[in-house]
Amino acid sequence: MKIQIYYHQTDCGGVVYYAKYLEFLEEARTEFFEENGLPLTDLYKGGVFFVVARQEIDYKAPAHYLDVLDISTWIEDVSNVRVNFGYEIKNQAGKVIVRAKTIMVCVDKNLRPQAFPEEIKKRLEGLKVHGPK
Repeated sequence: MKIQIYYHQTDCGGVVYYAKYLEFLEEARTEFFEENGLPLTDLYKGGVFFVVARQEIDYKAPAHYLDVLDISTWIEDVSNVRVNFGYEIKNQAGKVIVRAKTIMVCVDKNLRPQAFPEEIKKRLEGLKVHGPK
C-alpha cells in the first residue's frame, strides 16, 4: 500500500508523528484483507472480529511531509485464535522507515477469544510468508 504524508500527519518539524504509524498499520491490514478476498465486513457478518493483543514498532528513520511511503504487509504466523502480521515501511528512496509486528486475536461479538472458523484459518495460513513480498 502506498500513502503520501500530509501536513496533519506531522509534528511542527515536518516529521511524521510516531503514533500515526498505528493508523498506517491499521489501514495496511484492512487493505491486506481486502486484496486477499477476506473483506472485514464479511468476516464481521460471520461473527469473526479481531482485536490487537500486541503491537511492536521499530522506528528506523523519520518520514517527512510529502514523502510517499510504501507499506508491505504479510502474515507471519497463524494459530487457532491469533494471526501475526509483519510490516515494513519504506520511503520513496527505498529507505526503511519502520518495521513492525501486530498480534491480532479472533474474538466473538462479546470480545471473548474464539477459534477461527476452519475455512478462515486455512485461508490465513495460505497467506503466510516470512518477510516482505
